[in-house]
Amino acid sequence: MRLVIANCSVDYAGRLSAHLPLAKRLLMLKADGSLLVHSDGGSYKPLNWMSPPCTVTVDEPDELQREAGITQVWRVTQAKTADLLIVSIHEVLHDSAHDLGIDPGLQKDGVEAHLQKLLAEQIHLLGDGHVLVRREYMTAIGPVDILARDERGGSVAVELKRRGDIDGVEQLTRYLELMNRDPLLAPVSGVFAAQEIKPQARTLAEDRGIRCLVLDYDAMRGLDDSDSRLF
Repeated sequence: MRLVIANCSVDYAGRLSAHLPLAKRLLMLKADGSLLVHSDGGSYKPLNWMSPPCTVTVDEPDELQREAGITQVWRVTQAKTADLLIVSIHEVLHDSAHDLGIDPGLQKDGVEAHLQKLLAEQIHLLGDGHVLVRREYMTAIGPVDILARDERGGSVAVELKRRGDIDGVEQLTRYLELMNRDPLLAPVSGVFAAQEIKPQARTLAEDRGIRCLVLDYDAMRGLDDSDSRLF
């Protein structure tokens, strides 16, 4: 990965046009050719980016560009769509390259992994008559946390999160789309389960026919008897 901090402007041309005026920004150029443009705000989301597969070329500025103070012109072209991201660099403040090696991938934290184990053991929390088929049911794009059968024998895919947000709903939606193509599983219904589900995620899930289930982690661990509480 190459990290460049530079005074630059950025222009995007493709399905829409966008312009970032001259400012100090972080440019992240990854080994797959993708480029992300970050500011010192906005959390994790880049201001602009180009997804792989793409190619990067560095051009010398023309006369007009040199007069404007531009020292380098990066052209990032998307191979499939021909979208173009142009970074006009005025001054480079930092430039370093780092070999990050092979990434082992995202692993669930201890709470999510434990939630999955507990729900598999307490599958009745999904509803009367539900039975466990297996944990970590593999699809072409990754494993669904739990595959179960409901009281009518229908397939149920469960995605588990500690805190359920829109990204989790989108993830389950992709799983359901693939699983419903399998005649041995279809029709597959979805359950989005979490300790806490954000209102926007609940709205999106219900709009897509996905059932939401809030899990009481302490009760599932036997640390809290919900039947004996006043509140």
